Amino acid sequence: MICSIMLSILLSLSLPQQPKPLTLLHDGNEITTINRDEMALFQVPGSVFPDSEFIGQFIDELKDKVYSAPEDARIAVDGSLLPEKTGKELDQEKMEDALYNFFYKGTPSKISIPLKPVYPRVDSELLDHIRAMLIGRYTTFFNAGNTERAHNIRLATEALNSKVVFPGETFSFNKEIGKRTVAKGYVKAPIIVRGELSEGIGGGICQVSSTLFNAADHAGMSIVQRYSHTKKVTYVPSGRDATVSWYGPDFKFKNPYSQPIFIRAKSLGGMMSVSIYSAAAIDFRPRSIPGAPALLPEEMPIKMIEEKPGA
Repeated sequence: MICSIMLSILLSLSLPQQPKPLTLLHDGNEITTINRDEMALFQVPGSVFPDSEFIGQFIDELKDKVYSAPEDARIAVDGSLLPEKTGKELDQEKMEDALYNFFYKGTPSKISIPLKPVYPRVDSELLDHIRAMLIGRYTTFFNAGNTERAHNIRLATEALNSKVVFPGETFSFNKEIGKRTVAKGYVKAPIIVRGELSEGIGGGICQVSSTLFNAADHAGMSIVQRYSHTKKVTYVPSGRDATVSWYGPDFKFKNPYSQPIFIRAKSLGGMMSVSIYSAAAIDFRPRSIPGAPALLPEEMPIKMIEEKPGA
C-alpha cells in the first residue's frame, strides 16, 4: 500500500504541474481543446489514473465532428461522368494513443486530428464498366403544367439517378430516395393523378417508384416487395404500379445477377424514364412488360378526393 502511494507521488512529481491544454486541429483549424485534469479518473491535481470512459466518450464526440462522407461516382444530367470523392473518418486507435500520451507526458500541446480515408462504394472505373449494356427501360408521362407534382417527380428522379445495386443486394425505394420533406425541397401537390396515393408533401413520387418497378421488372430483377394503389392509376397499365409512402408501403427489388446494375433516371418536360445498365458480359433474363399509356394521366384536385366519401 505504502509502495503504491509512493509510486503515485513520484509519478505526479514527474508530470508538469500545470500542463497546457491539448489543442486539436482539423484542416488547420482549432475545433476543440481538452485539459489533462478532465481526463483523470480522480479530479485532483496530478492524478495518474486516466478515466477511460471519459476518453471513450470524447473520441465518440470527435468522430462526428471530423467525419466527411465519401461520394460515389455519378453520371450527370448531360451524360458526363462525375468522379468519386474519398471521405475521411477519425483514426480512433491513433487518437486514443495521442490522448493517453498527452495524459501521461503532458505533451504535445497541439496535434492535428489523425484521420483515415473512407472510400466510396462506386468509383469511376466501376461505373464506366457497368454502364455498357442496357438491360431494362421504362418511360411514363405526366402533365408538366402541374408544376408542384412535376417538381416532386424531378427531385425524386434526381435522387434515384446513378444508384448502383450490387449482386445479391436489395434496393429499397424509401431508403435510397429518403424521406420526402420540405427541407429537401418537396412540395404539396394540390392536384394529383386520379387513384394515386396522396401522402401530402411529395405528391407524384409514386409515378417515380412505378416507373422504376417496370424498368426493374423488364431487366429481370427479383421483385421483393410491391404494393398497388387501392384504385387504378392512369400513368401505367392496370396492376403495373408501385405505391410508396414514408410511413407505409415501400418498393424493393433484389439484383439476382453476378454483376452490379446501374440505374439511370431522368425527367424532362412531361416524361420520366428509368434505364437499367450493367456490364457487357452480363447474362441477363429480361421480361416482356406492357408499355405506359401515351396519353397524359387523368388528374383531379386533392380537395375533391378529400370530400368524396370513401376516396
